[in-house]
Amino acid sequence: MMKAKEIMTTDVITVRRDTTVRDLAKLFAERRISSVPVVDDEGLLIGIVSESDLIEQDKPLHIPTVISIFDWVIYLESDKRFEKELQKMTGQTVGDIYSEDVASVAPEAPVSDVAEIMTEKKVQAVPVVEGRRVVGIIGRIDMVRTMIA
Repeated sequence: MMKAKEIMTTDVITVRRDTTVRDLAKLFAERRISSVPVVDDEGLLIGIVSESDLIEQDKPLHIPTVISIFDWVIYLESDKRFEKELQKMTGQTVGDIYSEDVASVAPEAPVSDVAEIMTEKKVQAVPVVEGRRVVGIIGRIDMVRTMIA
């Protein structure tokens, strides 16, 4: 069975929370990549940011539905979700738009685990980590290459 370490890209491009959205967009365009791991000052994985996170900045803002009874305002939807959506749309740095919910695998993980993560979570790339240190990344094209190898 093929393992993650056999197909991962080891020259991993990462960004930090303070990377600007403009620099991130340039990175995606110049390197022709769609996702990058977000690391802290020690180089440990804290999240992932994708082209989709950038594109969300251009979508219309959904104002949550509320009911007003007397002097009370009752949100029918999560006001936390609204805050997060507003933060993403107005974000100036990766820290404003990245996802902390990132699925990763160990180098010894079977490629089938990577395929399962990509399909179930609908992600473009899966970081490969030892502990929390990024040692590689597997994109959809890496998975496709396994079919022709």
